Amino acid sequence: MNGETEERPDITLTLDREGVITGVAPSDCFKDDALDSWRGRTWSETIPPDAVARVAKAMKASLESGESFCFRVCQQFPSGRELSIEYTTVSLGERAGVVAIGRSLEGLSELQTRLVATQKEREQDFWKLRDIESRYRALLDASNEAVALVRASTMRVIEANVMAARTLGLVPGAEFVPDLPARDRKQLEAALELVRAQGRAPSIVLNLNDASRWTLTASFVTREPDAIYLLRMSVLDGEAESQDDVCDVEQILFRLPDALVIVDREGAILKANPAFLDLAQLGVESVAVGQSLGRWLCYPGEDVSAILGHVQSRGDLRMLRCRLEGELGSVSEVEVSAVGDRSRRLRHVGLLIRDLGSRSARPAQHAALEPGDLAGGDAPPHETLDAVVRASVETIERRYIQQALAKYDGNRTLAARYLGLSRQTLHVKLNRYKLDHI
Repeated sequence: MNGETEERPDITLTLDREGVITGVAPSDCFKDDALDSWRGRTWSETIPPDAVARVAKAMKASLESGESFCFRVCQQFPSGRELSIEYTTVSLGERAGVVAIGRSLEGLSELQTRLVATQKEREQDFWKLRDIESRYRALLDASNEAVALVRASTMRVIEANVMAARTLGLVPGAEFVPDLPARDRKQLEAALELVRAQGRAPSIVLNLNDASRWTLTASFVTREPDAIYLLRMSVLDGEAESQDDVCDVEQILFRLPDALVIVDREGAILKANPAFLDLAQLGVESVAVGQSLGRWLCYPGEDVSAILGHVQSRGDLRMLRCRLEGELGSVSEVEVSAVGDRSRRLRHVGLLIRDLGSRSARPAQHAALEPGDLAGGDAPPHETLDAVVRASVETIERRYIQQALAKYDGNRTLAARYLGLSRQTLHVKLNRYKLDHI
């Protein structure tokens, strides 16, 4: 004996060669079903009509070949209940009959039901967690404090709310306040050492390089081996009050009609004004924060890193023509000027993006002016010159599109790539110039 309990069958039927039940051996779970009443009856009388042929076929195969056959039937018991039973038929010899060993599938069915119920519960738990995560994210973004999760081993930001990204440039992957003065750096390290020892530490005051003073409160979210700090920072009330009478340059800049974006050294967006959101076809600023500017802005043959490298080496960038592609498929020709926040070791870069399409369309807003309303009284109206320029551009553009399509035998994808356009933009121009039949 190996100590394991041998699993016994639930029902054992002995049948002669004609399928008449000559013996019944039920297990304890069927002892109250009066199965002795089956003796002398054919097996087909105890099962549904649609299973008779299947049972007869299994018995015949076992008697002729001597092999075992397994099948399932819905067994009808004298008490009136019906259960799904899995039978295995075994031949007893040439002249003897067959033994049918049955095992109830009621336990398996119950197990499957419990498994389905467990899966539903886990799915409900998943959506509850998603709901909690959404509320947690909303609470973080609504907070007036700058909140960030920072990995203890690298001091790099894992996650940060909108306030932290907007005011301190804390975005995922960025180093936590890398340019902190040495004295304040030691104070921060001492506070974090106390957090590692006790789980929390008293608030400290940090003096950032932009002359602002912030309180910082640190605590643990998870401990070793993958420790994460929860850091909450808020500007001191005295600092906020002292700035009440100062001109709010940030508000002025972000209300500009041209797009304005602030990025870090890697090109990740820290701030974006409504004009940029309109060009990029975004609903809210939080969607853009933390994303690479290269997702929307591109320069033929180069990426955003080349633009930032130019600003790093030259100090600024003036009137570079690029393309800005919106989330919904729009493509705008834009003019980009950029400058860093300092002459050496840039932390942030500001880019002013002007939509050339809207600028060229601006004179059309004055179509109602008469020539006499212009300076000098006899100057020709702007609309006439604009019409000539527009017609010339359209003629040249049409010719180049026709040449590109001819060069690539009508392949629009290759033609668009040759012209430096997206396939959707090329499709729009083909419709405009009635060339979509090509």
